[in-house]
Amino acid sequence: MLKEIVVPNDLSAAKQPEQEILAEVKTCGYCENSAFAVKLALEEAITNAYRHGNKADPSKTIRVCYEVTEEKVEIEIHDEGPGFVPEAVPDPTLPENIDRPHGRGIMLMRAYLDVVEFGSGGKCVRLVMHRK
Repeated sequence: MLKEIVVPNDLSAAKQPEQEILAEVKTCGYCENSAFAVKLALEEAITNAYRHGNKADPSKTIRVCYEVTEEKVEIEIHDEGPGFVPEAVPDPTLPENIDRPHGRGIMLMRAYLDVVEFGSGGKCVRLVMHRK
């Protein structure tokens, strides 16, 4: 069953769910590389929710739902923004996009985790890492 934490749309407040999730990752005995992957993906997803989804609007919130088990880490990050079309985000590895600051977070999440899915019209990202 997923646990839920709702925080103000503030990057320092968003450290709370990160700390709780990483504590559970450690308690379940995941290796340092796995903990790093979860931390990186979570930071990228929360930053995207804050900056791109909620447009840094302090009246909005970020909702983090998660479950950490011996088999997997599953996290959902929801923002209150208008959403986006993931396929429309330019590939940051293409030569014409190398100097553009967008798309790298999604690329990193996909590189480190087993599942990166967008839902609710781009207002939610679901992250899953299976224990190796």
